[in-house]
Formats: sequence, C-alpha cells, structure tokens
Amino acid sequence: MAQIIFTQQLARFLPVPRIEVQAADLRAALAAAFEGKERLRGYVLDDQGCLRENVVIFIDGQRSRDRKRLDDPLRPDSQIYILQALSGG
Repeated sequence: MAQIIFTQQLARFLPVPRIEVQAADLRAALAAAFEGKERLRGYVLDDQGCLRENVVIFIDGQRSRDRKRLDDPLRPDSQIYILQALSGG
C-alpha cells in the first residue's frame, strides 16, 4: 500500500499518523486519507480541492506535477510526503 507521510510541523496542530492507502493516483490517495479528517484536508487542499500554495507534495522523491488535477500516478508501494513549502529572502 502507498504511504502518506505528513510534515512534523503539522503535528503541532493535529494528529498526523502515517496513513496507508490503496489508490491509483494522488487525488484518490488524498481522498482516502482525508476521510473523516476535515481539518487535515483543510490544511492540504483549498475549498476548490486544489493543493494549497503553502503545501508541496513529493511522490517517490519527485515533486507532484499539477496542483489542481493531482493526477500523479502511484505505485502500490509509493511514498507520498506532504510538506509545508518554504520561502524566504
């Protein structure tokens, strides 16, 4: 099963266990992970279902391609990391 791993920064605000899901693409994996976890969903996705600007997702070491469609394919053993995007100056 694919694993979803959340940043430790988020753990300061709500529980973020590693979640295992069976899904063919990123959107389906996120939908499964957010079932019954609306606060967690709200942290990652906006009200349009798109990835928030302050969040970045890496799948098997590669940044996800599209912040709106979230249609990156997953392998059965994919590792999905959800992180806060950093910016600075």
